[in-house]
Amino acid sequence: MEAGGGAVNAPAHGPEPREPAPVLITEAAPSYEDQLAKRKRKYIIMMSFRIPCLILAGIFYETWWLALALIAISIPLPWIAVLVANDRPPRKSEEVNRFQAEPTRIEGSTHRVIDGG
Repeated sequence: MEAGGGAVNAPAHGPEPREPAPVLITEAAPSYEDQLAKRKRKYIIMMSFRIPCLILAGIFYETWWLALALIAISIPLPWIAVLVANDRPPRKSEEVNRFQAEPTRIEGSTHRVIDGG
């Protein structure tokens, strides 16, 4: 296969092996597995703050306002963690390249008329 073609599994370089790989000009979205792994990581990190908050609230039970604050922080954490973990990244807004035809001129009104009679 010469110019204009090539196998899909061809090496990533130009016609000469010493040429660099072509530049990728598009940016693909991360795969679903990568997105899921990132969301799981966020969930685990957020939930890992809940247990220490409850333990610290138990340690500081004599300072009631601090214990209450730590408990108040730990209560909404599971709900927030689920919301953050279930949220997919937003789609990137891409400007669509649309064809815009140039307006054509209207022809002049003086035409040669051929009479059929």
